[in-house]
Amino acid sequence: MGFDAETPNTKPLDHFIAVDGKEYAGRHLIIDLYGAKNLDDQAAIEGAFLACIEACGATLLHIHLHAFEPNGVSGVAVLSESHISIHTWPERGYAALDVFMCGDAKPELSVPILKDAFEAERVEVNNLLRGGEAA
Repeated sequence: MGFDAETPNTKPLDHFIAVDGKEYAGRHLIIDLYGAKNLDDQAAIEGAFLACIEACGATLLHIHLHAFEPNGVSGVAVLSESHISIHTWPERGYAALDVFMCGDAKPELSVPILKDAFEAERVEVNNLLRGGEAA
């Protein structure tokens, strides 16, 4: 971690976030998509990741997707702010996603993008604040 050039030798730039007066490493959304489509389509998954990254104000470092036989995809977008990951079960219309971001990124903006991209009938989101004891 670096230090702010304007205020040397103070708090490191760790990109923790503040929520209700407490600091956290970041917001981690656990997202379940049910009745979803396009779950075998790597181009659709990559497109959804890119749309989420742009909308959330995150910075892409790398995307890696892996297709399984006979179906299913697992993958991750590694971000400066953390990551987005997906594991799909097309035969069940189900996808499990993690969207973890720190700093100024807004992971909650990914939810409607993912719902639309995969035409999900139902979305469940669990919102975790990570690293509260590290602050």
